[in-house]
Amino acid sequence: MVGDERLNQPKGINFALHDYLQLVDEFGKIFHGPVGNMQELTSYCEHLQKRRRHFAKCCKYLDDS
Repeated sequence: MVGDERLNQPKGINFALHDYLQLVDEFGKIFHGPVGNMQELTSYCEHLQKRRRHFAKCCKYLDDS
């Protein structure tokens, strides 16, 4: 495919190990379930036929930042 940006991307995540571990540690303190914006959370819950959107407060926090 001509112009496919993924062909030129390096493999892996472009983070120093310490920075990546710090990111994962802070992320785990905020989120304890599904993660995404409110629309993605709603779709996820509908897919699982859940009536309540658990973790909506955390995902709203993500949308607002």
